[in-house]
Amino acid sequence: MKFTNVTADAKANVYFDGKVVSHGVTLEDGSTKTFGLIFPGKYHFDTNLAERMEITDGDCAVSLDGIEGSDSFAAGDHFDVEAKSGFSIEVAEGICQYVCSFID
Repeated sequence: MKFTNVTADAKANVYFDGKVVSHGVTLEDGSTKTFGLIFPGKYHFDTNLAERMEITDGDCAVSLDGIEGSDSFAAGDHFDVEAKSGFSIEVAEGICQYVCSFID
């Protein structure tokens, strides 16, 4: 996945002692995305806006807040998270890479 004609934020968003790292971009149409790396571990994120998480490399297990169990996702898969909600994501091994789009 490549982005052209974007404004990039060079300062990284660093979470969980550097085990989750992302960078943000703003596209020509004003929409924003983040993309980054998730190292092995289990992490919880709260959402303000609705999000679509696209897995671009590696794999993970995801549990959406309020829903029992988890689902597995690999490169080429995506999951959506409602606004004002959250999710837990677990990477068992390797590095999981993702692109997060903010959706309506």
